Amino acid sequence: MAKFVSYIAHDCYAPNGTSVSSNSSWISQPDHYTVNNTANKFTIIGCDTYGYVSGTRLNRNYSTWCIATGLGYCQMPIPKDTWFVQVDLYSFGNYTNVSDFNKCGHGFVAEETVFSFSPENFTNLRDVKEFPMVVDWGIENKSCLEAQNNRSSYACKSSNSECSDPSNGSDYRCFCKKGYKGNPYLPHGCQDIDECKDPSLNNCERHCENKEGSYKCSCPKGFALGIIALIFVACWTYFEQRRRKLIKMKQTFFLQNGGLLLQKKLKKCDRSLLEMVKIFTSSELKKATNNFHESMIIGKGGYGTVYKGVLQDNKIVAIKKSKEIDPSQIEQFINELIILLQVRHRNIVRLFGCCLETQVPLLVYEFMGNGTLYENIHTEDKLRFLSWEKRLKIAAETAGVLSYLHSAASTPTIHRDIKSANILLDALFTAKVSDFGASRLVPMDQAQLSTMVQGTLGYLDPEYMQTNQLTEKSDVYSFGVVLVELLTGRKALSYDKPEKEINLANFFLYTLRKDRLFEIIEGNIVSDETREQIIEVSKLAKKCLNVRGDDRPTMKEVAMELDALRLGGRNSWAKDEDDQEEIESRFGEGLDSVSFSDDYSDSITVQDDGYVGIYELITLKNFNF
Repeated sequence: MAKFVSYIAHDCYAPNGTSVSSNSSWISQPDHYTVNNTANKFTIIGCDTYGYVSGTRLNRNYSTWCIATGLGYCQMPIPKDTWFVQVDLYSFGNYTNVSDFNKCGHGFVAEETVFSFSPENFTNLRDVKEFPMVVDWGIENKSCLEAQNNRSSYACKSSNSECSDPSNGSDYRCFCKKGYKGNPYLPHGCQDIDECKDPSLNNCERHCENKEGSYKCSCPKGFALGIIALIFVACWTYFEQRRRKLIKMKQTFFLQNGGLLLQKKLKKCDRSLLEMVKIFTSSELKKATNNFHESMIIGKGGYGTVYKGVLQDNKIVAIKKSKEIDPSQIEQFINELIILLQVRHRNIVRLFGCCLETQVPLLVYEFMGNGTLYENIHTEDKLRFLSWEKRLKIAAETAGVLSYLHSAASTPTIHRDIKSANILLDALFTAKVSDFGASRLVPMDQAQLSTMVQGTLGYLDPEYMQTNQLTEKSDVYSFGVVLVELLTGRKALSYDKPEKEINLANFFLYTLRKDRLFEIIEGNIVSDETREQIIEVSKLAKKCLNVRGDDRPTMKEVAMELDALRLGGRNSWAKDEDDQEEIESRFGEGLDSVSFSDDYSDSITVQDDGYVGIYELITLKNFNF
């Protein structure tokens, strides 16, 4: 902006109404200059005066008028983009009806801030000839965008300048950026403003540090170092106390969950076992499960929650987190854990290790990608992949595992909770039995499905429930229910069905008695090729479901029967000598090499490939009810 001189127009009369003196005021701006429309005002002063301000804007003529009525004062703005201004004054009655003290009218275009109206203006303006007027100016009749396209003629030369398209006029202008002052039209014209030297330019309370184009408020160096040191000490103290508290809590949980007992017993074991077993830290498993995030949950039940985890070596595992554990069962849990870590079998889910420094022990298993047999049987999307051949293979493999456990030379082992949900399937639909030890970790106040007579309703041996006498034949009954699930695709208990169909085992035996077997067999597994095998497996299931345990076959006999069916035979354990030797080689060989000791310190070997999962061991000679 710039300031030009603007002359005052006046119109004076004698008492008789004769004009004494009169003049108009005009100003014409040179190229690239316009009258500022916000800083200037058109003003008329006089008791009998009106005036016109006229001129040229945007190459067109304009005119506006103002009447000094009332107080004898009138003021109005100037239009935008005006470069020529003329002020003309007139009188309504040549001041004949006006007091003698004021016989003149005055008009002007001037900077608003230099003039403030008062009654004295009627007389004292006689001696004033001019006022300043604010004008805007620009470089060239172009916008900033157009001007910047030609760098050679672009006027904003300073690197700290910026271009502005004006609101009044059509020529672009240059300004120094915020924090700079000077001439933006010179290469080094805009210089940094030191705001720290002028308190009005900064709001710092203590120390001001000047920066290029700005400033920074900071504390004195000594003060700042003291604050930083104080914050550092406070943070270190907080995190150190938290770390110690966490360590103490982990140590408490480790002792509470039998960690010392486990370490003591592991020292007595074979070196190869020590290399095979891992005691995980809680931080390892938190990292593996993204801090036990909900998205990592792959299973829930009365026992707790199972998470999918990815260990540091990218091995995928399943991590079981129980709801609670009975403190009185800790020693037995550790003893069984030692035994189970030594047993390996290709059809038992392998236990990699455990974590004892959490509120409840965490068990780490191998991950089974195809889920449980229960899910595959009772989920429509998965059911179509479960052919009869796969079902027969799953049944044979599960029976083989139970045969091993029951035939251990030193101490028979009973699973106690055989059901389709405890049979897992890998990517090739190989069956692997799991959750042998789940009953030891089940909350003690749960009494619906997993009862004090440990097992699951629908699979529980009725003789065991009545007598509390647990034998290996209890597993045989439960396995029989699993066979019926594989045959029918129905659940062990279905409360949404008619009363006689609620219990699958009872309804299956009823249909056999009525000779209506194929009414409940799942339709997509029945064909001319499978019909005979289905009948044989149904007969075997019926034998397993005998009410009296003594009338049921052993798991070894069941396994041999199923394997014979897979090899093409039909009869059970009454095979010719050649077939019998082949079956014995698959199920009987190596059984005498399985051994257990009372203090759980002797090693256990099984002549088979694969791994073992956590399960509950029950010795018939020590089992008390």
